Parts: sequence; structure tokens; C-alpha cells
Amino acid sequence: MASAATEVDVDGVAVRLTNPDKPYFPKLRKDGTKGKLVDYYLAVAEPMVTLLRDRPVHLQRFPDGIDGEEIYQKRVPQKHPDYLETCTVTFPSGRTADALKITHPSAIIWAAQMGTVTLHPWQVRCPDTEHPDELRIDLDPQPGTGFAEAAEVATGVLKPLLDELGLVGYPKTSGGRGVHVFVRIATDWDFIAVRRAGIALAREIERRAPDAVTTSWWKEERGTRIFVDYNQNARDRTFASAYSARKTPIATVSTPLSWADLGDAEPDDYTILTVPDLVASRADPWAGIDDDVQSIAPLLDMVAADEERGLGDLPYPPSYPKMPGEPPRVQPSKKVAEHWDEHGNRVND
Repeated sequence: MASAATEVDVDGVAVRLTNPDKPYFPKLRKDGTKGKLVDYYLAVAEPMVTLLRDRPVHLQRFPDGIDGEEIYQKRVPQKHPDYLETCTVTFPSGRTADALKITHPSAIIWAAQMGTVTLHPWQVRCPDTEHPDELRIDLDPQPGTGFAEAAEVATGVLKPLLDELGLVGYPKTSGGRGVHVFVRIATDWDFIAVRRAGIALAREIERRAPDAVTTSWWKEERGTRIFVDYNQNARDRTFASAYSARKTPIATVSTPLSWADLGDAEPDDYTILTVPDLVASRADPWAGIDDDVQSIAPLLDMVAADEERGLGDLPYPPSYPKMPGEPPRVQPSKKVAEHWDEHGNRVND
């Protein structure tokens, strides 16, 4: 039987909560209900809103818990509470949508009420949705590697490289096996330039640790290495937000850490049951992120240097239109040279 609906006061806004006893994380039993997820988001709302303020956000929803149907929602329903705000975003196809804009903790609690486990923000702030204010680095473990290897690349290769470039990065666990690092940047560049900057950074990480790191878009070429997913800087590619819960049996959380803590971290230690006490008891490792509005000019210099070496763009995800200068989007093992021209366009047989 469904539990009774209640109202939650969220900084002066009444948010309706239905079925708070519904199991969302069955392994956690009474600590894994919808109500407990809402309690978690209430506990971390302050730092979350600071990081998400004015960002368009997509919602990864599991209305019947993580073992049920997954809904990845990009649009706010036409009928929604008056306290919600929206922001128009443009997808690679050219279509637009009114996405949820985070301006108040009530938006996060409403999202949880709708079955949202993970919030996925864009790397822009409204109303300027054409110029990213974050460069995002995704260290994604491939089969045979895990969090320890990703953290080693982050602390041993990426951090020294950022130091050399005069850039400050802010790391977090992905909530899974990966590591995310955000670099706050000035909004002087569009998605194409920021993505190319991310490619240049990824290539330099790979050059410094070729046995541990790969930038290959094609899984068949990655091997047992950490993939630097440069395409996370493309339009409409989103990360789990800082402090978002994830679809894991123990409700892990994508948790901001200091560089010192990252090296010894165990991602399963950070869950909806443990992170509130952590946030309450420590200094915020991301407290200065909005003060570090940085230039990607050093990375664009690296783009130019790569182009002189003959290294141009890399493939976009398959859902994107063909981009100028992009190489062929075909697996190397399936590519037949005579079927492609020098611009990466397929030639008719």
C-alpha cells in the first residue's frame, strides 16, 4: 500500500512528497527509500545549489526504484509547480527544450519527488547557454582497470600537468569507478573551442602515460587503460552533478574531494548515508571553485601545436551531426580506405 503524501518545507517552499516509503535502493532496506533519498538531498542542498545555480539540468529518473524503468528526462513537463524555473537549451540537432534550471533547493527536492536519483547539469549557466564555464575531465576506467587506476592518473599525471599550465582543477568521485575533474573557465569560448581544449589536454595526459591512458574513441583500441572521455565537453553531454546519488545498490554519491584525499579514497565509502556527515564535518574542498575563473588559452596553444603535428579533431558521438574537420566515424577495424575521402566523408561504392 502506498504511504500517505506529505509536504516538505524547503527553505520556505512547500514541496509535495508522495510515497516516501517506496523502496528506491532495495539493498539498503529502510535506509533506501524515496523518503531517505529526499532526506539526503535536503542535507546537501546548500552546496549543491551553489554548484548548480542557474544551470540547465537533465534528470535521470527511476520512479519505481533503481531496479525499475530508467527515464532520462531533458524537458520539464508543461504542468509543473510554479516555484520551478526553466532554461531553454539547444541540442546538437538544433531542436530546443526547456530544461530544469536550478535556482533554489526546492528544485532538487522536486526532482527527487519525481523519482530522480541523479541530476545531470550542463557545463553552462543560463541565460548564456552557448558558452561553457567549465572544462570537464572524465577519467573513465576500461575493463581491467578501476577507481585506483583513475585516481593514480588524476593525482600523478593530470594534477602536475594542470599545475604546469597554471590551471586549478577540482576532483570528485563519479559515484562509480571513475574520477571527474572540473576546471572553472571564463565564458569566452564556445563548445567547439572548449571541446578542442579538452582534446589537447587529454592527448597530453596520454603522451605522459601512454601505457595507462588512452584517448581512443573506439573501444577496440582502448585496451586496459583509463579513457579520457574528451566528448564530455561537447554540447548536451552531461556529468552526474557533485553530490548526486547514483544508480548503485548502496546509493553511492559523486563526491567532491581534495586532491590529497582523492589518492586514498574508496568510492563506496561515499553514499547517501555517509555524505551528509562528511559535508557537515569538513571544510568544503570545492569552496573556491567560483573564484577560479580561468583561461583556456594555454590549452588552445596546445591545440595549435597538435595541429602542427598533424593531429586534428577526434570523432563526435554518433548522435551528433557531422562536424567540420571531424575524422570518419567508423571503427578502425571496419574502415576501408577507398570508401572515405580526405575530409572524412563516405564515398559511394
